Amino acid sequence: MTSATALPARLSALLPDLSPWRSSADFRLLWVQGLVTYFGSFMALIALPLQIKELTGSPLAVGAMGAVELVPLVVFGLYGGALADSADRRKVILGTEAGLGLLALVLLVNAALPDPMLWPLYLVAGGVSALAGLQRPALDSLIARIVPHDQLTAAAALNSLRWQFGAITGPAVAGLVVAYAGHATAYTVTVVTFTVSVLLCLRLAPAPPAEHARKPSLRGIAEGARYAWSRPVLLGPYAIDLAAMFFAFPNTIFPFLADELDAEWSLGLMYAAGSVGSLVLGLTSGWTSRVRRHGLFVVFGAAAWGLAIAAAGWFSNVWLVLVCLAVAGAGDMLSGLGRSTIWNQTIPEELRGRLAGIEVLSYSVGPQLGQVRAGAMAGWTGTRSAIWTGGVACVASVALLAAALPKLLTYDSETDADAVRRRQSSPSGV
Repeated sequence: MTSATALPARLSALLPDLSPWRSSADFRLLWVQGLVTYFGSFMALIALPLQIKELTGSPLAVGAMGAVELVPLVVFGLYGGALADSADRRKVILGTEAGLGLLALVLLVNAALPDPMLWPLYLVAGGVSALAGLQRPALDSLIARIVPHDQLTAAAALNSLRWQFGAITGPAVAGLVVAYAGHATAYTVTVVTFTVSVLLCLRLAPAPPAEHARKPSLRGIAEGARYAWSRPVLLGPYAIDLAAMFFAFPNTIFPFLADELDAEWSLGLMYAAGSVGSLVLGLTSGWTSRVRRHGLFVVFGAAAWGLAIAAAGWFSNVWLVLVCLAVAGAGDMLSGLGRSTIWNQTIPEELRGRLAGIEVLSYSVGPQLGQVRAGAMAGWTGTRSAIWTGGVACVASVALLAAALPKLLTYDSETDADAVRRRQSSPSGV
């Protein structure tokens, strides 16, 4: 190969691996459906805390949204995992997506009132959390069924790209829509996107449970928890993500950070910056399909997230803050790729839904608790202090957990017993 052709070849090797898109029609449908619904979800995600801020002017009131969401997420996330192992996953996804659309309609009706009420905002936040807890295990556990085993990392990267696109465009557009057209318009967009999403979900192939699947029960949930607890390679990603999000998820106080930096115009950019960093990593993620040590992704990515969040709280220049948030997003995506790949490569099919329910808790409960922590700390010590101290605590907790769970650092997809067993049990590659 000449030097003139070597550079384009190396660059093409960095591009995302599109194998899952080509090999699975259901993956394509889910990818497009997720792209549509993420855009609408992020519109509401920005409009909702902004509306609470406008009605109350209190950081604690905004942070309390995380507390309202916590219990439904825990209860329905665990139940949703058991449900995903015992019901048709397509039906679970379809029903919960329709329910989310109805809750968006409630937000729209409330915003259209002459004097919008506060309590429906918290009620909807709790309902969204419950439905998301039910849905996410079914979505996550479906991927390993519709994507070949050797394409799981590529599928995780493509799904992350989809999520990041929604996370970038949703907040950026939401900030403009709320500022110039009001909350009702933002919620209208959300209702429309969920309607389109339901129509796409109707085209998915049925995904029935295993032949001898049992009904959802506490005993079944406990069985999944025991399995996760017995495997440090699974326990490590759960624990690290939970700690990182609890200590270093300051998104709920971004409106106050923008005010403090005298840069109210930057609020949408703050919400989108992390996704920009993730998107850059995703667009150059071709190399990740050739990596075997995915535990290193989890540890290094979470540590980079914490360091960047600490720097964002320390700097007073808004542009440096935005750069730090972008770097944090890249670290978060790297950690997420490792977590998703390990999960899909090692968990047996009959436990996949219940373990997905536990994973929902690790990457969802953390941010909810993180919102409460950030809001309380900001009210006590100030906005920027709440951010940088959380970042430092994140790095320290990741280091401690990595030291306590050395098998995570040595995980190798070619030699790990569970990964080998999972690959051998799927002779068709799916």
